[in-house]
Amino acid sequence: MTSYSTFRTSALEGTTTVHGNTHDTISEIQSQKHLNAFLTIAESQALEHAKVSDHQFSNNSPRLIEGMSVALKDNISTRGIRTTCASKMLDDFIPVYDATVVERIKANGGIIIGKTNLDEFAMGSSNENSAYGYVEHPLGQDLVPGGSSGGSTVAVAAGLVHAALGSDTGGSVRQPAALCGVVGFKPTYGRISRYGLIAFASSLDQIGILAQDVETTARLFDAISGHDSHDSTSAPLSPTMSFEKLSSPMPETFTVAVLPESELAGCDEDVLRVYNQCLDILRGVGATIVTLEIPASNAWIPTYYILATAEASSNLARFDGVRYGFRAEQVNEDDDITILTRSQGFGDEVKRRIMLGTYVLSSGHYDAYYRKAQKARRLILNGYNDIFSKADVLFLPTTPTAAFKRGSKTADPVSMYLSDYFTVSANLAGVPAISIPAGKSSGNLPIGMQLQAKNFEDERLLQFAHYFYGLFKERM
Repeated sequence: MTSYSTFRTSALEGTTTVHGNTHDTISEIQSQKHLNAFLTIAESQALEHAKVSDHQFSNNSPRLIEGMSVALKDNISTRGIRTTCASKMLDDFIPVYDATVVERIKANGGIIIGKTNLDEFAMGSSNENSAYGYVEHPLGQDLVPGGSSGGSTVAVAAGLVHAALGSDTGGSVRQPAALCGVVGFKPTYGRISRYGLIAFASSLDQIGILAQDVETTARLFDAISGHDSHDSTSAPLSPTMSFEKLSSPMPETFTVAVLPESELAGCDEDVLRVYNQCLDILRGVGATIVTLEIPASNAWIPTYYILATAEASSNLARFDGVRYGFRAEQVNEDDDITILTRSQGFGDEVKRRIMLGTYVLSSGHYDAYYRKAQKARRLILNGYNDIFSKADVLFLPTTPTAAFKRGSKTADPVSMYLSDYFTVSANLAGVPAISIPAGKSSGNLPIGMQLQAKNFEDERLLQFAHYFYGLFKERM
């Protein structure tokens, strides 16, 4: 699929139509079913909206993302379209309302193509935990695409859609973006409404964007950002104007913070090679590189998993077989319907996290684990504030390895959790972060690098990412 900017130009010139492009997109998705990226295709709605977009283009009045084909992770509520969270628990759930981001995509001319596969309830780093089967990496080779937004990422990486929305609780947009060679952006917490996002860990969850380039990312971000009265965590700010600021001149001098070398010890040689090559490029354009440290880095992973699982155990209590969703059958009068429903409806990873979260919140363990994790979270945020008082952006790998083989980490959950080492701290602090393609491994697999910035400097972060991606792309 051509880039959105190229498609938009063609649509304005009348050499292509949104309806034709949408029809071709749906046909291509169906021909690529082996990827298992999509769980539901909204064909009739997409084609109907495409006709409206063609009318807008013919009148020379296209909206911000007119005709952009967008896929949605299947934990984002869509009125009249099945929303499963890739779980047996919600296999037949059809919401009665649209998430705010869905309303804004439609209002700005976007075409929602369908709902994408994910790790069940967004819990995973490899997209092997879906009740509907794993998502295939676009390069095949039995590789994982990353998770939990693996379906959305593959939809973009395979050229099936212009952009996609995922959710990022601890890196679930950025990590698969790095493994599949696309852009993955997590904004400042509160910058995109969470209304209609089915909760995993409410203080960490964010809707993020996946796209082939930073320009498309910025356009979609501008379309869906801004305050939402339905979301109490939404920042009281107007929509961003990041797309028009991408072309603004970069500062004559800028400072890039990096972590101490000891923090990179767990990275593969290929990741370190690409990382150092990127730093050489940045030095070559005059960047000042400074080494700074985020306190409590050894606590990033345990802090994240204590807080995330604690919130998950609370949020997922609503799935009890009584109000909505899956309900266990063949129940005897002596059986506990809730126990049977949750035992049969949830997968192993979800059960593992619910049990861990319930444990850390239980009497006798709350102070030892949950309260200490909250204190560690404050230390991490203070560390970020210190970094961004001395540097414009923080630059670090997105993942410690390139894409790994399917099944290679499923027997060792801790090893799987460590693949999020470089991403979880941004969620704990709420700062904006973006992964951009930066190079290839010796096996020709994509490797991504990550930029993070001060809270609510999303537009500035996207400007830096656009500039850095251009520099790195010349080398790739």
